[in-house]
Amino acid sequence: MPLLGGFWRYQEISNIDYMNSSINKMIVADIFGVTPALIALGRTINADIIVDPYDGKMMNFDNEAQAYHYFTDNVGLDVYVNKLSKIMKECADKTIIIGFSIGAAAIWKLSASTDIEIIKRVKYAICFYGSQIRHLTTLSPNFDVQLIFPKSEAHFDVQALVERLANKKRVTAVQVDFLHGFMNSHSNNFNQLGYTAHVKLLQQNINLSDY
Repeated sequence: MPLLGGFWRYQEISNIDYMNSSINKMIVADIFGVTPALIALGRTINADIIVDPYDGKMMNFDNEAQAYHYFTDNVGLDVYVNKLSKIMKECADKTIIIGFSIGAAAIWKLSASTDIEIIKRVKYAICFYGSQIRHLTTLSPNFDVQLIFPKSEAHFDVQALVERLANKKRVTAVQVDFLHGFMNSHSNNFNQLGYTAHVKLLQQNINLSDY
């Protein structure tokens, strides 16, 4: 599984040119970056590439606190968004973007871009528990975004945020019965039931998009 241009690309689909493929599947990682679990998820949904904050390097953080402090001290959301923007401009049209936590927030911020070179390359985005989106509610996306929020968050009212965002054009916002991090086995809030159910939903969405 080689590292190309600061992100991971899957050997299993190395015959696919991410610049020319009709539909790409891109994962945008959370603060843990590239992990064996995320790579496994990518294989399951036939992802083409993983964009992460650390240029494809496996950081092997011991816990969420360590990952959070490293990300905030060394990367930050704006830098992550800029990186995602540059990579998107190299992708083919009709890219499906799937983001988790800070990756979801980066996608949300990217969605407000007016750069046609970005907008035309996104088929739609699916964003899981992007808690930082609560600070970016004035943004209006220029491509379709599905926001999946957790049952609760410690620092804000999730239901109120969902209701506010659901009124925006090109946005679908839902709240699920799992906690922030339920899709990440490295998180204290990982939930196997929620993971399995949403992997199936991702597979169904992607398969439908292939036609």
